[in-house]
Parts: sequence; structure tokens; C-alpha cells
Amino acid sequence: MKFWDYQANARKETRRLLLAFALAVLLLVAGVHGALVLAWWLMNSVLPMHLPYPAGFMAVNIGMTLFFILGGWWLETANLRAGGIKLAQRVGAREARPGSSHAEQRLCNIVQELCIAAHMPVPQVMVLARTSAINAFAAGWDASDAVVAVTQGALDYLNREELQGMVAHELSHLHEGDTRLKMRLAGMVFGLELVHHFGDTLRERRGLATLFGSAIMAVGWLGWLAGQVLKAAVSRQREHLADARAVQWTRSKHGLGGVLRKVLAEQTVQQAQRQHLTELDHPSVQHMLLVELATERWLGRYLDSHPPLAERVQRIYGRPMSPLPLVRIEMPPEPHAPKPILQPGPDTLAAQVDPFARHL
Repeated sequence: MKFWDYQANARKETRRLLLAFALAVLLLVAGVHGALVLAWWLMNSVLPMHLPYPAGFMAVNIGMTLFFILGGWWLETANLRAGGIKLAQRVGAREARPGSSHAEQRLCNIVQELCIAAHMPVPQVMVLARTSAINAFAAGWDASDAVVAVTQGALDYLNREELQGMVAHELSHLHEGDTRLKMRLAGMVFGLELVHHFGDTLRERRGLATLFGSAIMAVGWLGWLAGQVLKAAVSRQREHLADARAVQWTRSKHGLGGVLRKVLAEQTVQQAQRQHLTELDHPSVQHMLLVELATERWLGRYLDSHPPLAERVQRIYGRPMSPLPLVRIEMPPEPHAPKPILQPGPDTLAAQVDPFARHL
């Protein structure tokens, strides 16, 4: 896998999509004003008298639209600032217990090893003990509340190399600031949605308000839809970036590649048995998962926050690969870090007898 090229391309596409997102916001502001101008013209064509535009008509239209967009963005972002640990707890995750489980000891060791290699702070490690599917997510606004949560299914069915690939993918999201970026985009989309809701509320008041409300509602819906499509496109590029970064950090295509191939096998079984996983079916973490849950959407892949699994596997290996069978991993205990041996001496012996002796 040419991971350097894939990373550069993902960053370039992200910048292009963010520019398109900003342009969509500006077009929405202009579109609301244009729709209200058209509504005013239609009103004058119906009324027997011609009414001029009110003073500050354009300024009020633009100001109120920006108020809803930026106000909604601020409110939603403030709600999402609750913290990665609280978000993980909300979906049923708990802190990892390395002392009570060899699998969780292995997970904690892998997180620490990769954080040392990546020169980044160690996030809180958590486990979704009630989720049998292979999945994971990273969350957090900054290093103080960053968390990496892994499902029990990943601990049961992934070997050490594969778990390294999974953790490296999630650490890449934290390293690149993807969690903050996705939260900001989600807040902006919420602001675009508020414009649509304001038009809907105005339309219900009847009379001339129906005309103006319908105009705002139509333009607001188009802006919200454009924001959803662009947010999903940015998310897909960040997934490609995290995949490439995971291969770079682990220097193994079989790590993350093996995870995705096992998920392919898992999804095939779920589709055959018509199963639907609800443990991670939470809107706050859907876009943060390693693998998006299979759902039916109106615009199909345009609203998917993740690229298709087969496409991700082909990028990693350079060719299509078949699913891997799901086999529960039986592993030996993970080695603990050795404790330093104190050399006997007057200071160390005194400290061992009385920890305050060195200050006497």
C-alpha cells in the first residue's frame, strides 16, 4: 500500500470538501435572501398595491440566516463537548481492566506501545463488553478526554497484529484531530437544519407567512442536504487517511486488512441471518466507528460516513481479497512491563524501610 500517497490525497480531498462546505453555507445565505425576494415579488403580483422592500431587507435576511446557522453550530458543538469518556459510557463502554483479563491487558499494552511510537498522549482505554461485533471508535475533544473504545468481539476474534491495526486506525483519528473536525461539521449541519425548521414554523402561521416560510423551508432543506452529503464525504476521506496511517504505523497491511476482512465475513453472516446490531446504533458514535453499521439510506452511499468495506480492503492490499473466517483467539497471557530492581545501598535500604528516611 502506498500509504504516503493515500494520506496526501486524503488531506487534499478534505481541504477541497471543506471549501465546498463553506461555499454551500454562503449559497444557503444567498439562497434564503433570493427566495424571500421572490416571495415578496409574488406577494406584490397578487396584492392590488405595490409594496416596496422594507428598510434593511437584505441585511435582516442575511443576518437572521447567519444567526440560525452559527447559533445552531455553537449549541450543537457545546453539547458535543461533553467529552469522549462520557460519550463512551453513554453507549455502554467501561474502563479496561488489564488486571482481570489477558485480552484487555493485551489491548492496553498495544495502546501504550503505539502511543509511544506515535509520540502522542495515551488515551483512556475502554471496552464495550456487551457488543459481540468487531468494531471500535475514538472520541474526545482534546487529549484530556480522549478515549479509544474497543468491542468485546474485537478482543475475542482479533490476533495481536490485527488489534494493532485497529488501534492504530483509531489513534490516527485522535492524532489528526478528526474527532474535533467531525464534531464541528455536525454542529454546522445542525445550524443548516435550524434554517429549515424556522421556515417550517413560519409556514404554519398561515397567511403571507405561509409563502415566506415555504421559501425559507425549501432553501433550508437543500442547504441541510448539501451539508449532510459534504459531511459524509469528509468523513470518508478521513477514514481513508486513518487506514493509510494505520498501515504506516504498524508497517503491516495484514493488521488492519485482516480486521476488515473478518468484518466482511461477520456482515455476511449477519445478512444471512437477518441480524441487526443495536448496541452501537447511536447517532453520536455512528460516524466515529471503525466500521459503519449497515443501514438503508435514501441517497445510498452519498450519505455513508465510511467507504465500502471492499474498497478499503482493496486499497490496503492493492487487489480484492476474500473474507477471513471468524475464529476465537486463544492467547497466552500478555507480558507485563518488568519492575525496576533496586540495588541495595544505604539510601535505597532506608527508603524501603521508611519512605520518609531520605528526608531525615
